Amino acid sequence: MFVVATAGHVDHGKSTLVRALTGMEPDRWAEERDRGLTIDLGFVWTGLPSGRHVAFVDVPGHERFLGNMLAGLGPAPVVCFIVAADEGWQAQSTDHRDAVAALGIEHGLVVLTRADRADQPRRDEVLAQVRTELAGTPLADAPAVTVSAVTGEGIDDLRAALDDVLASAPAPDPDERVRMWIDRSFTIKGAGTVVTGTLAAGTLVEGGRLELIGREAVRPVTIRALHSQNRSHPEIGPVNRVAVNLRGESADDIHRGDVLVSPGAWSVVDTVDVRRTTGTPLSDGPQTIVVHTGTVAVEAQLRPFSDDHARLTLDRRLPLELGDRFVLRGSGSRSVLAGVQVLDVDPPELTRRGDGRRRGEALAGMNPAGDAVLEVTRRGFVRVDELTRMGLELPAEAPARITAFGPWWVDSVLVDTWRGRLREAVEQLDPLSPGLSRGAARDLISSPDDVLLDAVVAAAGLEQEGGHIRQPGRKVDLGPAEKSVATIEGWLRDEPFAAPDANELTDLKLGAKQLAAAERAGRILRLADGVVLLPDAPRKAVATLRQLDQPFTTSQARKALDTSRRIAIPLLEHMDELGLTRRVDAGNRIVVGK
Repeated sequence: MFVVATAGHVDHGKSTLVRALTGMEPDRWAEERDRGLTIDLGFVWTGLPSGRHVAFVDVPGHERFLGNMLAGLGPAPVVCFIVAADEGWQAQSTDHRDAVAALGIEHGLVVLTRADRADQPRRDEVLAQVRTELAGTPLADAPAVTVSAVTGEGIDDLRAALDDVLASAPAPDPDERVRMWIDRSFTIKGAGTVVTGTLAAGTLVEGGRLELIGREAVRPVTIRALHSQNRSHPEIGPVNRVAVNLRGESADDIHRGDVLVSPGAWSVVDTVDVRRTTGTPLSDGPQTIVVHTGTVAVEAQLRPFSDDHARLTLDRRLPLELGDRFVLRGSGSRSVLAGVQVLDVDPPELTRRGDGRRRGEALAGMNPAGDAVLEVTRRGFVRVDELTRMGLELPAEAPARITAFGPWWVDSVLVDTWRGRLREAVEQLDPLSPGLSRGAARDLISSPDDVLLDAVVAAAGLEQEGGHIRQPGRKVDLGPAEKSVATIEGWLRDEPFAAPDANELTDLKLGAKQLAAAERAGRILRLADGVVLLPDAPRKAVATLRQLDQPFTTSQARKALDTSRRIAIPLLEHMDELGLTRRVDAGNRIVVGK
């Protein structure tokens, strides 16, 4: 299916035309039919000669219902712009043209209606007028068809022209992430809550999970069933008018302007920087405005940086991406103020004097499609999935000046800075230090997670062990403690289980720092506070204890090893941990290792 929105002045025959094309009534409310005035959005569909199916979103033309019109036009990829051949261009024709231009809708056709009320010279005159008014807009060269819903003149030509326009429209991507702006929410007895909208990209699947972004919160929802053209479907791709039956939701809690999106796939933001594409210079606009995008209308604060660039702070968070188009209206106004395009969905804070001017200058050089290198270098480092949520199309490999570290892209200049900081910090460590702690390293490079820290450590040519970072192959330099450690080694070679006591360690000036360094160097084994043996002591003890009757007590082990309880108890516990011995009950052990 393809989706086409109507546009045009009130009473120029939009609803009459789609009624003639589809045989369906687009005006849903009795009040609309009684007054002959479209107030809200209408939805009808039909088939075309090619076999394509097309759905129409019929919009109101009266100035009082401009907000409803924009909600219908916002998500539509194609527009059918309607002008009455007898009346010609009118006030709301201008508003609707400005809205189409602001939204950047590039595909559509012009239809001159009520041909039965205008002779050929008048038709030619009106078409020339329409071409003049549409000059400089995406519809400037749109095909034009003259029709009469009363006599049937031109209806077949219109169907053929629609076929041609839809054939030239870009193919939607069924694998794209979903963002479906909701235009209706209602309850069906026996089914529950149903929401409708135009699915422009992505695929919806029965039983699938989505996120519902409302005014107050983002929450997970489940698709109970899917309908299009009054038929159920197990899955629906783009572009389609879709009715989504949501499980366990209340229709009263869902409103026009809420959005169904792929979970975790969008930047949900309330502040964006934009560029003017049409309309009044932004520096001339009011501070408080209404922003229309998709089906939502939301108040916002406008901070202009120049005539063409500004920051918008929205009253609610929305799923937005780079390149999105907004229509701006003055609060309370019934006309379009300007059209803008999103340049940044994660703009920097502006706190210093002159930041606004500098930001405007930066925005002037930005591509609305986004620039991955710019986004990374501005932030220093960013997760790849965050870039895709912004709407950036990324190359398979990191571009020049960007270094890829797992899920992160980092400015290569920053990587060099980080490497230098880590190397310098490691080189300045005390010789007895076990290395730079991971916490200190994380603070040093402002790393947000361990994956990035590990990658930078490796890039710096450093190694890690026991939660510390150091030079590869670094040997522990015991410095002044070397002679004292050698003294202990000599004692223990003669008496392997006669650990020096606290006074002897103090006399040798061996404190916790020096003993820890000696242990890292593989020179000693620390069993407990102040209990120091040689690293081979457990193996020597096994050889002795194996000669005892099994099982043996701690007292028997102490006597066999010719040592004290101060040393025997932590030695045996350490041997248990190594799997050399094993407790068989509260007071006995056996040798199990070699």
